[in-house]
Amino acid sequence: MLSRRRFLSLASALPVPSRSAVPISAADDSFLEDLSRRAFLFFWEQSDSHTGLVLDRVGTAGAQNVSRSVDVASTALTGFFLTAMCIGSERRWMDPEEIRKRVRNSLRHFAYEQDHVRGFYYHFVNRKTGKRAWNCELSTIDTALFLAGVVTAHQYFKDEPEILTLASAIYQRVDFAWMLDERTGWLRKGWNPETGFLSGEWNNYSENAIFHILAIGSPTFPVPLRCWYLFDREEIEFGGYRYVGRGPLFTHQYSHAWLDLAGRRDGPPFQIDYFQNSVLATYAHRAYCLALRAMYPAYADDLWGITASDSEVGYVIWGSPTSRRYVDGTVVPCAAGGSLMLAPEICLPVLHNMYHQFGEYVYGRYGFADAFNPLTLWVNPDIVGLDAGITLLSAENLRTGRIWEWFNSAQCVQRAMNQIFESRTYSAPRSLPIIR
Repeated sequence: MLSRRRFLSLASALPVPSRSAVPISAADDSFLEDLSRRAFLFFWEQSDSHTGLVLDRVGTAGAQNVSRSVDVASTALTGFFLTAMCIGSERRWMDPEEIRKRVRNSLRHFAYEQDHVRGFYYHFVNRKTGKRAWNCELSTIDTALFLAGVVTAHQYFKDEPEILTLASAIYQRVDFAWMLDERTGWLRKGWNPETGFLSGEWNNYSENAIFHILAIGSPTFPVPLRCWYLFDREEIEFGGYRYVGRGPLFTHQYSHAWLDLAGRRDGPPFQIDYFQNSVLATYAHRAYCLALRAMYPAYADDLWGITASDSEVGYVIWGSPTSRRYVDGTVVPCAAGGSLMLAPEICLPVLHNMYHQFGEYVYGRYGFADAFNPLTLWVNPDIVGLDAGITLLSAENLRTGRIWEWFNSAQCVQRAMNQIFESRTYSAPRSLPIIR
C-alpha cells in the first residue's frame, strides 16, 4: 500500500498541464466532431434496435466478421451505447425522437427480458435475444459500465417518465452486496452458474473505480465505504512519472469516462487525485513507447499508444509499462483517443498524425481501425466497440464535459462521491428523485 506522505511526494520529471490548461482550436474541434460522429454511427448501426445490445466488433467498413462475432454483443457496450445516444441527441446527429425510442427500447429489454442474476449481467450475449454466449460469466465490470450508461440516460432524459422509471429499477435491483467477499472485503469480479464466484477479486487499483462508486452509492444493496480503501494502490514509476495502477492505459481511462474526479482526493491514508493520477499514467505511457524507439523506430512524440487491442497474432492485453510482452511496434489509436480528456496536449497530435499520415488505410466509416503496425503495414480489419466507445466519450468530455455533468449529477453518484472524496461537491437537480 502507498502511504499518504509517499504519494503526496510523488512528482513527475516533466511538467503536466492541468485539464483546463490547453485550449481546443477550431481545427481540433472540427476533427473531433468528425471522429465522434463516426464512433456514434458505430453504436447506431451495430446495435439492435430492440435490445440496445451492440456487436462486440465489426469490420472497418461495417460488415460483421461472422467467423469471429457470431452476432455476439458485450453488455458493457450497451453502457457506451446509452451514453452515445445522449451525446448524439444533444448534438442532433440523429433525430432525437428516434434516439429516445432506441434508449427506451433498450431499457425495456434490460428491465424485463435480459437474463440476469441479482441484477448482474453476463459478459457476452446474443445481440438480438440477449441470451448468454460462450458459457461466459456474470461480469461485475461489464455490469458497472452498463449501469454507467443507465445512470447517464436517467440524468439526460429527465423529461421522460418511463426512462426514469426503467433506469431506476435496473440500477436499484443490482445486489452489489452479493459480490462482496466478507472475508477479504474485496468485491468479486464475477460469478459463473456452473462453478460459482470467480477466484479473481478487485484487489488492486484498476478500472474498478466506477464499479465501487456505483456499489457504495446504491440505495438498495450498498457495500460499505471501507471497500474503497481495501484494494491496493501499487506504485509505478516510468520515465520519471510516478502514479498508482500498473495496468494498460484503458484501466486509467474507463472510470473517468463518467466520473469527474478532477480536484478531488479520497480520505486518509491515500488522498489521491485519481484524475491527475491518470494524467500521469498517460504521460508515463508515452514515455514507455518512446523508450522502445530503438526497436520500433515508428514510435514518436506524435505516434505512440498501446492498450488492450487486436494484434497480428490475436487479441492481447498489452501496454503496461512494467512489461514489454507482445509489443511489436503496433499502434492502438484508442490509447491516445481514450486519454483525450486527460492529456489532450499530447493525445490530439497523435490522432491528427494518424489521420494525416495513415488515414487512407486506417480511418473509415467508424473512425480509426482498432490497431495498425506502421512498420509491417498490418492494419486490423476490425473495429472493437469498447475502443470506439472510450474514444467517443473521452472526446466529448474534452470538448464539453457533458458526460461528467450528466453522470455526476445523479444522487447515487453524489452519495458515494461525498463519502469518499474531499473538496468539490455536486448539487442534484430537485426534479430527479428516482435514482437516489
